[in-house]
Amino acid sequence: MTPSGIVSPQQPASSDTLEACGDAFRKQGRVEEAIHSYLKAATFPLSPKLCLKLARCYDQFKNHSEVCRWALSIVEAGDDLTAWLAGWALYQRHWETSTSPVVRSVKVAMLSSYTTTQFCPLLQLAAARLGIHIDLYESHYGQYQQDIIDPGSRLYAFGPDIVILAVHEGDLRLPEYSSTPEEDVRTEVGRWTALWKLVAERSRARVIQHNFALPCEVPAGHLATRLPGSRYMMTQAVNMRLGEAAGHAVSFVDCERLSALVGKRQWFDPRYWNLSKQAVALEALPLLARHTAAVIAADLGLSRKCLVLDLDNTLWGGVIAEEGLAGIKLGQGPDGEAFVAFQEYILKLKRKGVILTVCSKNNYADAIQPFEQHSEMRLKLQDIALFIANWESKPDNIRRIADTLQIGLDSLVFLDDNPVERDIVRKFLPEVDVLELPDDPAYYLRTLSQYLSLETASLTAEDSERADQYRARAQIKELEAAAGSLEDFYRSLRMQAIVAPFEDAQLPRIAQLIGKTNQFNLTTRRHGMPQLTAFIQSANCVHFGLRLRDRYADHGLVSVMIARCEGHLLDIDTWLMSCRVIGRTVEATMLECLCRQAARLGCTVLQGTYIPTQKNAMAADAYAKHGFELFDQPNGHQVWRYDLQTRGPISNTFVGTVDSWESVDGTS
Repeated sequence: MTPSGIVSPQQPASSDTLEACGDAFRKQGRVEEAIHSYLKAATFPLSPKLCLKLARCYDQFKNHSEVCRWALSIVEAGDDLTAWLAGWALYQRHWETSTSPVVRSVKVAMLSSYTTTQFCPLLQLAAARLGIHIDLYESHYGQYQQDIIDPGSRLYAFGPDIVILAVHEGDLRLPEYSSTPEEDVRTEVGRWTALWKLVAERSRARVIQHNFALPCEVPAGHLATRLPGSRYMMTQAVNMRLGEAAGHAVSFVDCERLSALVGKRQWFDPRYWNLSKQAVALEALPLLARHTAAVIAADLGLSRKCLVLDLDNTLWGGVIAEEGLAGIKLGQGPDGEAFVAFQEYILKLKRKGVILTVCSKNNYADAIQPFEQHSEMRLKLQDIALFIANWESKPDNIRRIADTLQIGLDSLVFLDDNPVERDIVRKFLPEVDVLELPDDPAYYLRTLSQYLSLETASLTAEDSERADQYRARAQIKELEAAAGSLEDFYRSLRMQAIVAPFEDAQLPRIAQLIGKTNQFNLTTRRHGMPQLTAFIQSANCVHFGLRLRDRYADHGLVSVMIARCEGHLLDIDTWLMSCRVIGRTVEATMLECLCRQAARLGCTVLQGTYIPTQKNAMAADAYAKHGFELFDQPNGHQVWRYDLQTRGPISNTFVGTVDSWESVDGTS
């Protein structure tokens, strides 16, 4: 029965009315009916308070998974600090007994120059929303330098994977005005880079630093922009120089950009600083937490990498099949200009490595017409890795995209103007992120730019070629279906493998591959730039990568192997392969190369470890099928060995040509 005065069965119920109805049910203790009303009110975009109400209702029934689901939904619903903190408290109580997926656990050390007590739980909640469980160490207020400098500090005893330097502008050692600004900036940059170096030398951790948000209180006023020696200008220079010095080794959260986004007065509130040394206003902490979690996810290789694009009223205004090429809105008028700007932004994402696909309910001939013939169309067919236009359901076609490109559904982001299609994909493909596009196309670009799961930890030359590589994968899939036998199929590809040891210039790409490869990754050990540099410098370390070309594309670096010589044993620390080339007989090529290295070092036994994860089951038999024997199973890990003296070297089954053996053997 509906509570009196709330809504009658004859009245159309708005979301607000349904939520009010749910509130009334809760007050009466009728929690099941409250949940029913709240769920009806839970239309996108969600509100943080409604998400919290649902989490609290499910808490009464000890429904752990639903509590976690709705607590995590608060992260995307808005920046209500009270809802975030309450959501974190609920999530903490239930996550261990829920089915909420944890993709990665990571040890994070929070080092700060201001109070982070409120920030830390928000960061943990935002990270959990991305499937990351954070085991947190929080340093004492203002002790970041002492923790880093002291080799016996609790920081290093904790053994972090990531160190976050949450610092603020007031901690810069810069005068209000300097007669030697270049020297002062250089000294300050040197102070921070020295701290980074100590972290790298004394731990395996990657540093994520918050850069410096400029204050809105500037004594020199607008004149400060003309004075290189003003603190205002020197702070900007420090931000820029730190970014240049970081390279691929350190990540940043751009607090200067975030503070400008929310407004300087909203970013820093002197009341909070005077009360509790809170350098970021409480209202801005959820935004900072969400962006910091996104950078952590990017560093862990958990960013999404593929946009699935609708066409009509998404890439252009109107319906191409009904209005024709001249009738769609593209380039003319406010809406047409908005769609062009949106396409241009998508093209920029493609250039940083995001894969573009099309999933449209349309006649194929109509759908491709704007790509081929419209003068204002910024996206072209060659920019699209896989183009699907038919009348099948969107979930079925999205599954086909993931299968053809051999990427997980959790790599996809769906963009569609139609709320019904968005809801269908959310319901049947919960692994796919669905972007809630606004009604006005003028705001499409802003909405996509504020979506954080496309963050990347680095940018390499191969990233800009990724669309071509994945388009080649789709073509290869078609060729495979038509081939008479698997061997004939591989021969038709005319594959060429190039095997060579690591070079310094390759390390950013190698670190990127190690960070994001999950499926064929035997140990999922995540080595960063400092560890890779140490491997290169070690005489007892074997390291090499494999590049692959075929008749369709140069796939770039696709496989990496790192092993350590320990007496007669050559122990494989890391072995991984990009999902782009799984099943191409590359595995035996890598192992044959390892056998050559073992002979050079006098090793007689190869050892490899398989550490099972949620995603690497396809690699479970990698050692067994190449003749390794199970040696031990400590803590659920499988240790495999191959006796070279008894069995001889592993033979190469690669169907193609292999170059650069000489460089691998060190004899070139």
